[in-house]
Amino acid sequence: MSKKHIYFSVLVALFGITSSFSQTQIGTINIEQDPKINKLIDAYKEANSNSGYYQIQVGFGNRNAAFALKQEVDADFPDWYTKIEFQEPTYRVRVGKYRDKLEAERKFLEVRKKYPNAMLLKIEKD
Repeated sequence: MSKKHIYFSVLVALFGITSSFSQTQIGTINIEQDPKINKLIDAYKEANSNSGYYQIQVGFGNRNAAFALKQEVDADFPDWYTKIEFQEPTYRVRVGKYRDKLEAERKFLEVRKKYPNAMLLKIEKD
């Protein structure tokens, strides 16, 4: 027997063994869930839909200053949500929209390194 013939025989045997194992792996899984879990999930969704969110206010000022600051923030944190919000008489530059206070505080610490006058705000839903 040549080496090629032996290698081919071994490969055929291995293929036969693995295909028989793969066929025996098929099965059905049934998961029984307590119906109270759905009520708990609905209550969680409702509680979160009524709560506000957190934003980081980087600065404020007149229109030109706010737009310049927003450009700077966009360059410093390119993947973050930023916006300018007008509340008479000033324009406010805000970063992020966090539902989780812990995540907001972590981002706030990062922002404060570059913008020491930044403030963490809790925005209540209307």
